[in-house]
Amino acid sequence: MMKRASTLPRHRRSPSPSPPRAPRTSAFLFDLDGTLVDSTYEHAITWRNAFRLAGVDAPTWKIHRQVGMSGGLLTQAVLREIGADLSPEIVERVKEIHTREYEKVVDEVHPLPGSKELLDHLTRLDIPWIIATSSRATSARRTLKKLGFTSLEVAVTRDDVERAKPDPDLFFAAARRLRVPIAGAMVVGDSVWDILAARRAGAFGVGLLTGGTSRDELERAGALRVYEDPADLLRHLHELGVRPLMSS
Repeated sequence: MMKRASTLPRHRRSPSPSPPRAPRTSAFLFDLDGTLVDSTYEHAITWRNAFRLAGVDAPTWKIHRQVGMSGGLLTQAVLREIGADLSPEIVERVKEIHTREYEKVVDEVHPLPGSKELLDHLTRLDIPWIIATSSRATSARRTLKKLGFTSLEVAVTRDDVERAKPDPDLFFAAARRLRVPIAGAMVVGDSVWDILAARRAGAFGVGLLTGGTSRDELERAGALRVYEDPADLLRHLHELGVRPLMSS
């Protein structure tokens, strides 16, 4: 008896798998001071006061150039700039004084134009974002209140990492918190230290002029784009690949 030939094809071809879809838009990692809140110059002045109270006369403009680093790095950088030397104990005292001095003026700090609207817009588009600041948790908590946040859930701080900017640790920690890859993320900051840390992390750096650093310096540090303030960035989000949900 002859066997009936199979009606099935000899080689069944599996359906071609759909190519994986790339994320619609990368995550945003924001610096805090000078980027979302107008506090860069308050920090420069309170650092100057802290140095003076410790017996060191450091020019405010030299301090301003270092704002954005961690307190320890900033202190050492300023001392190198002016050719001074302090014991580790005095350096710690300078940092403590700065914290107390900043507490005196934090009530005068206000959000930068468009900062709240920018974060709200990203949230509505379901684009992940987080704040990564070189400030200690105590100072960061007070500053975040200016944006309407009452906890540190939206931020990683100096207390969460071993090294702060210009090391990339803060941005690595921020990406881990969001559970997104750091590669391709948008780091938004106002200082060259933000942009350098972004490059070292493998992210894109986006500069703002709100910290007093020039467009040329931010671009030379590696900024992909530079905008005036958060409101200007919000108007030009399309340049960074951000599209409304209904757009293709």
